[in-house]
Amino acid sequence: MSELIELTGISKVLKGQEQPRTILDGVDLTVRAGESVAIVGRSGSGKSTLLSVLGLFDRPDSGTYALNGRDISRLPERHAAKLRSSHFGFVFQRFFLLKHLTAAQNVAMALINGQGWLSRRERRTRVMNALDQVGIAHLAKNRPAKMSGGEQQRVAIARALVREPQILLADEPTGALDIETGTIVIDALLDATTRGCALILVTHDRDHAARMGRIVDLEAGVLSERVPA
Repeated sequence: MSELIELTGISKVLKGQEQPRTILDGVDLTVRAGESVAIVGRSGSGKSTLLSVLGLFDRPDSGTYALNGRDISRLPERHAAKLRSSHFGFVFQRFFLLKHLTAAQNVAMALINGQGWLSRRERRTRVMNALDQVGIAHLAKNRPAKMSGGEQQRVAIARALVREPQILLADEPTGALDIETGTIVIDALLDATTRGCALILVTHDRDHAARMGRIVDLEAGVLSERVPA
């Protein structure tokens, strides 16, 4: 497996308060194609900040972030936005679906920016393939109001997958779901790794974390790794 992501000595300090607070403290992390990695830790431990750095929404104060061997630690925003569109898929606890659009139309929205020109037939093919990958192609014409929470989350995953990303970042994607539905969502995320996509999952759920190939603990900004039980 080739290395996609390599973080070395990543630090982030929250300023603007009476006392600056270190959020990330010398984080090292390597993620390869097809890997699944769970990031676990208490609330406030820095998990969301780490995911923001990984997704190029935030920049580290020090350290290096290499993507496919290229240092992208301090890219200008317009270049970072282009990389987000071409290399990353994002899944959050909230679905962020547009209520007036069908499932297929919500997924197709992800193809508007950063994918170049696609014919209508190619867009439809990619959208239906993404919906099929998460098992809900039959709901393509349904709007969110006619879908369960788990079905809506799978639409959100399809929206992330339709760009054919190298890296999938998921932030508590099962937090609003029941146990059975959450398991189905994790199944869909893990299935993407069989096609070479790297999955990085932030979760409080020990069972979901244990299904990942690796688990890293983030405590007070310090990252340590352990083998899933």
